[in-house]
Amino acid sequence: MTATRDRILDALENLLIDQGISQVTLENVAAAAGVSKGGLLYHFKNKDALLTGLVHRLGERADEQVKHAVGQGRSLAEWYLQNPDSSNESDALELALYRSMVAAMRTVDAHDQRDDQVQQALTAVMDAWKSGLDAEFEDPVHAEIVRLVGDGVYLRALLGLPPIDPDRYREVVTRLLNSQPSGR
Repeated sequence: MTATRDRILDALENLLIDQGISQVTLENVAAAAGVSKGGLLYHFKNKDALLTGLVHRLGERADEQVKHAVGQGRSLAEWYLQNPDSSNESDALELALYRSMVAAMRTVDAHDQRDDQVQQALTAVMDAWKSGLDAEFEDPVHAEIVRLVGDGVYLRALLGLPPIDPDRYREVVTRLLNSQPSGR
């Protein structure tokens, strides 16, 4: 059963990256996954549940990246502050997927309560990272600054803006990680 669910989410990812949100219908995702629409609906009751499943998957993927980084002696903050490299195939695919997810989330009417589960899933992922950063820094304000810088750098990459000068950004990261004000 997990294999079918994963196949459906793989199909959703590929459709988002290759064709964009306009082609993400339950029928198209089912066809791309090689399952019937009923089979898709068995795992995901609607499009919002499908997108929520993808948000959870992206969060799990990020958690694995964090575990790998920590296993190599890096901190959550170092991982969070990394600058995605669009010339790197893996980073470029991730950016394309996140760009499509943002587009998917924006297509849901802001007054429509259907998007609650997608928004809640995204909030849960972001809150987990916030909690981790809060645990790494004595000063909660410093942890928030790190989070906001990381979010801003990732947003620049999502928007396709030119990257920050690498030497300058290394200085920013070094200063953020080595200059914790006394707090709490």
